[in-house]
Amino acid sequence: MEGLLIFALLVGLVILLLLTTVRVVRQGFVYTVERLGKFTKPAEPGLHILFPFIDRIGHKINMMEQVLDIPGQEIITADNAMVGVDAVVFFQVLDAAKAAYEVSGLNYAIMALTTTNLRTVMGSMDLDETLSKRDEINARLLSVVDHATSPWGVKITRVEIKDIRPPTDISEAMARQMKAERLKRAEILEAEGDKTSSILRAEGRKQSAILEAEGKREAAFRDAEARERAAEAEARATEMVSTAIASQGTSAINYFIAQEYTKAVGKFADSPNAKTILFPVETTQLIGSLGGIGELVRDIVQPQQGDVTTESVPRRAASGTPLTGSASGAAPSGRR
Repeated sequence: MEGLLIFALLVGLVILLLLTTVRVVRQGFVYTVERLGKFTKPAEPGLHILFPFIDRIGHKINMMEQVLDIPGQEIITADNAMVGVDAVVFFQVLDAAKAAYEVSGLNYAIMALTTTNLRTVMGSMDLDETLSKRDEINARLLSVVDHATSPWGVKITRVEIKDIRPPTDISEAMARQMKAERLKRAEILEAEGDKTSSILRAEGRKQSAILEAEGKREAAFRDAEARERAAEAEARATEMVSTAIASQGTSAINYFIAQEYTKAVGKFADSPNAKTILFPVETTQLIGSLGGIGELVRDIVQPQQGDVTTESVPRRAASGTPLTGSASGAAPSGRR
């Protein structure tokens, strides 16, 4: 029995020695090794052999990036507005020995440092700046807190403002201000739209007037060109008539006079209200000369077949078709 008891004691002593001598450090952590109460070295992740009863593990430092939630704070801004602020801090331990022995209660120290600097930064700004310049607040907090925690072997990676809660009355005033601002912008946009529409309509009327003036100008130019061509044609016709008169003499003159006279008389017959046409004596004598138009044409075209004297014209006129009306030009009774 005594031998078994001694063996059990020896086995327990060996197990105790192994537990105090062999240590395994997990990944993401660094242990500080203290020899007789003094820091000697950091123990990186892996297996480590310690001197029993002389070396021991002092602190277990988490080397991974950590998140520290900053509780809500009531802060008075530069314009005496009370706002509630929540924040969050991201940090990472870079030097395990400093984080273990340079500060007591690392998380609490970072929280207190961030809270005081948050009050300082936001207290120097008015309410509108605190609501609209979160990035600036985050950058200033990051710079200040990171500089303050660098002796602790800690790197502040990010500082973020989670929420800013202004008072209820200020929130209502801000809502009314936002509504008024939106109404103002809507009215400005509507006025700009009316202005643009008026400008476009004026431009359209201007372009229409320009095109209309150009159309009138083109029409006047073409009308002048048409009159010019008509005048040229009339000149050529007059030249041809003059040539014909010069070559044919009085026969050609009589032909042209008779032709124009026939056109003039035809206009009387086109009148819708004239049933009876009265001509003076001189007119009836001229009308009698129309019977000789055919012979005048034959005389012009074939002058070799014989000349027609001017005395034959009144004789043929005398023997022509009787005209309506008396020779004296007196109208019958009851006719107009």
